[in-house]
Formats: sequence, structure tokens, C-alpha cells
Amino acid sequence: MKKKSKKERQKELLEMLEKDCFYTDEELASYFEVSIQTIRLDRLQLGIPELRERVKNLAESNLDKVKTIKGKEILGELITLEVGSLGISILETTEDMTYSKTNIIKGHYIFAQAESLAMAVIDAPVVLMGVANIKNIDPVRPNDRLIAKAEVVRVRNKKHYVHVKINNKNHMQVFRGKFIFDEIS
Repeated sequence: MKKKSKKERQKELLEMLEKDCFYTDEELASYFEVSIQTIRLDRLQLGIPELRERVKNLAESNLDKVKTIKGKEILGELITLEVGSLGISILETTEDMTYSKTNIIKGHYIFAQAESLAMAVIDAPVVLMGVANIKNIDPVRPNDRLIAKAEVVRVRNKKHYVHVKINNKNHMQVFRGKFIFDEIS
């Protein structure tokens, strides 16, 4: 593969990060076959903040849209939210979330990420979870990034049906859940 010129690389870098702001400098360096420092210099010249700052800015812009719960009650960082339709959140797992004997993330953290995101996407002021059908598919370890996507699949008679899938940073599904929330008057 022919190396791209700096101008071509920066143009493509900008396009990639506009489509998906979650690329790390390491992933971008590997993709463009350049050093991490080159990517950092490109980002600096283009005025693109580092990954954490990009994610933080995106999360803060979505918190005001949540109707059902306070934004800070969502486990993980809220990245995308279309109330009544879908939402995406990211949770960075840490050592203190694990069972000490197995070094596996405790299930209640994963469930809380899924449930709180599911509640956030519902277009109603007050809901109560009536049913949860969940499946933990693969163990999650510390220092993994969990990307949750919640979709409202149906609303009928004040019941909101929400499906949630959680993938790890390697795009492997680790959790899925089907929730039914009852709207409370």
C-alpha cells in the first residue's frame, strides 16, 4: 500500500473521526501505518482533542435529552441518545469492579449499564422495569471498554419494549437483554 501524503492522511483522519470518534491514537497509527506521535501531531494541527475529551464532549451534549432518569444515574458515559428510539453508552471497566477470586467484572455493573441506558431512551417521565430477560454471553475483564446500544422496539399500552446489546472493545457481544418498562402516571 502506497503511503498517503500528510494532506491526504489528515483529510481521511478527519473523516474517520467524524464518523466514529472512538478510534484510539494507536488504532489510527496502525491504520495509517505511521507512528502514534504522527497521529497526535495530526490531531493537534486539525484541532481534534484526544479520545477522552472527544467522548466527554459527546456525552455532555446528550445528558439534557434524558427524560426518565438523571443523566448522572446512567452507568457509563452516554454517547448518543435519540429519546424514544435508541441510545449508546460506554463503560470503562476497572479492577475494583471485579470479583477478587476470578478477576471477572461483577454482573451487576453490566446489568446496571444496560438497564440505565434502556431507561434513558424511553420517551416517558416515569417508568418501572416490569420484566428483564438477560443473558451474559462472555466474561468481562478489567480494563475493557463496554459499548452498550439500546433500542426501543415497541411501545404499546404504556409498555415500552427495549432491547440492549453490549459489546466489548473487540466487538464481541458479551451481554444482551430484553426489557419491558411500564409507564407510571
